[in-house]
Amino acid sequence: MTTAINAAVRSLGGDFLAGAFGRSYQHWSQAADLSGLFTWDDMNDLVARHCLDAPRLRLFNDGEQVPPYEYLHTSVTKRSEVRHRVEPSGLHRQISAGAPLVLDAVDKLHPGVQALAEALERHFRTDVQANLYASWHPTEAFGIHWDDHDTVVFQLEGAKRWNLYGTTRTDPLRLDVEAPAKPEGPPLAEVILQAGDMLYVPRGWWHAVAATQGRSLHLTCGLTPATGHHLLVWLAGQLLHSPTLRANVPTVAGPAERTAYAEQLRKEVSEALHPHVVSEFAASLDARDPGRPAPSLPYIGDVPAHPGLVLALTTARAALEGSDEAVVLRAAGHEWELHPSVRPVLEALVSGARLPLGELAERSGLTVEQVAALATELVSKDAAAVSQPR
Repeated sequence: MTTAINAAVRSLGGDFLAGAFGRSYQHWSQAADLSGLFTWDDMNDLVARHCLDAPRLRLFNDGEQVPPYEYLHTSVTKRSEVRHRVEPSGLHRQISAGAPLVLDAVDKLHPGVQALAEALERHFRTDVQANLYASWHPTEAFGIHWDDHDTVVFQLEGAKRWNLYGTTRTDPLRLDVEAPAKPEGPPLAEVILQAGDMLYVPRGWWHAVAATQGRSLHLTCGLTPATGHHLLVWLAGQLLHSPTLRANVPTVAGPAERTAYAEQLRKEVSEALHPHVVSEFAASLDARDPGRPAPSLPYIGDVPAHPGLVLALTTARAALEGSDEAVVLRAAGHEWELHPSVRPVLEALVSGARLPLGELAERSGLTVEQVAALATELVSKDAAAVSQPR
C-alpha cells in the first residue's frame, strides 16, 4: 500500500502545484489503486470497537442530519458516564432509507489512512484530516456547499458524481466578513469518480456530490490553509521585540501623535515584510507542528539499545538542514544542532521511514547505542516514538 500512496502523492507535484493548486479543480483517472487502504471490514471494525458519537459519525437524509438517537444506543455506566454505541439495526434502517454515512478524522483511527494523511502532510506542509464517506443511494447528502479548506478526494470503491460550480467569493473563510453567494445556473463541470480516481477541489468551490449507482466509498482529505491573516498574526508575534508594538496605541492623543505612531508602525511592519518572510513563516509552521504524538511504552526512560526496536518521527513536517560542521533538526516545536554523522539517520526519519535502530546504525556508521541515545532525546521531546517490529 505504501507504493500506491506514493504514486498518489507524486500526482500532486510538479505541474499540479504550478497550475491547478489553489486555482482550479483537477481530476486524475486511475491515479492509484487504494482499494485495499480502507475496506468495509475496516468500517465494521471501527464502528463496533469505538465510541463514535455524533457528529464524528453522522448520517444525512435530504440534506438534514439524522437524529443520533435513530442509530445510537445510550447507556450510563456505574460511574455515571454517558456512553453511546452504534445500534447496527438502526444504522442499517437509516441507510436503507437513503442516508449516506460520514466518519470524521478516520486518520486518527486507522493506520493505513493515517499513513496517507501523513504523506500528504509531508508533501503539502500542512495539517491534514481524512473523512470517510459511504453512500448506497444516488442522493446528495449535503446539497450544494463549499468547504473552507482545499480537499483531495480518493475514490476507494464504486463511483461518485461531483458537480462543480466554481467560486462566488475568492478564498472564503469560515469566519469571514462576507458570506459567499450561492451559485446560479448549471455546474461548470461534472466529474464521475471511479475507483482509483483522484480529485482536487480548491477552497471555496461550490460542489454537490452523490453516488451514481450502488455502493460508494471515498476519502476526502482536507488541507488546513495558512492564509495571509495567519502570516500577519505570526508576524505581530515576531515583532514583539519592538517598543512600537509593545507601546499603548495613542487612542486619546492628538492627531500629530497618532499620525507619528501610525507611520512608525507602518515602517516597522513594512521592513518585516521582506522578500523572505513567507519562507520564514512556512519554516516556523513546520517547526512548531506537533504532528501526531505517540507514546513509546513500555520504554518510559532511556530507549534501550535493542537493534530491532523501530524508530519513527511523530511529525511529518520535520525539517533538516545544515553543513559539514553540523546538522539542524526542527521538529515538534524543538530544535537540535547535531554532529553531521547523524545526518543519514535523520534523513531517513524525516522522509517518513520507520526503521529499526540496527538498520539506522548500519546506514550511518554509528553504534546502536548512539542511535538509541538520539532516539531517547527525540522521544523525550515528543518528536519521535519507538515500537516493537510489526
